[in-house]
Amino acid sequence: MAAMELLDGATPVSRETAALSRVQGAIARPAVVKAARALSHFGEHSAGWFAMGLVGAALDRDRRRDWLAASAGVVAAHAASIAVKRVVRRQRPMDPSVRVLVGTPSRLSFPSSHATSTTAAAVLFSGLTGKPLVPVLVPPMLVSRLVLGVHYPSDVIAGSALGAVVGGLLRRRLRGRG
Repeated sequence: MAAMELLDGATPVSRETAALSRVQGAIARPAVVKAARALSHFGEHSAGWFAMGLVGAALDRDRRRDWLAASAGVVAAHAASIAVKRVVRRQRPMDPSVRVLVGTPSRLSFPSSHATSTTAAAVLFSGLTGKPLVPVLVPPMLVSRLVLGVHYPSDVIAGSALGAVVGGLLRRRLRGRG
């Protein structure tokens, strides 16, 4: 049984629901919600990251093949997260203390596909740009999913871990092609 706590002094909720509610209470201001929604739309079905990979392929002709492979890797990471969601079947947060601030394509929550594809993109594109993109790209996407009330903290952590594994494995293959 999940650990419970009293959020408002009377209503027992899971610790993850309480944490989610606290994140929203602390930072879900209009400007933050607007930015979180923009990240949500950008990351939907990994489309924004895939598009960025295609831009990389167009601009970096010497490594076009690697950029295209990295773009495919982002989509593969997203697909892996969807497969895990269908096995786990965890429902998205549904508690009166959590405000859902964006639409979602499904009711399934674990792992966060946005976290998965963003982390995979950050790992793969870091290898191609030589820039440390993980600390810049990943935290805002993970926090955005909490601000929007569509994932529990463990959903975004698991999604990011899955994206890191998929991205890391493909990145090693790309390095070996040199």
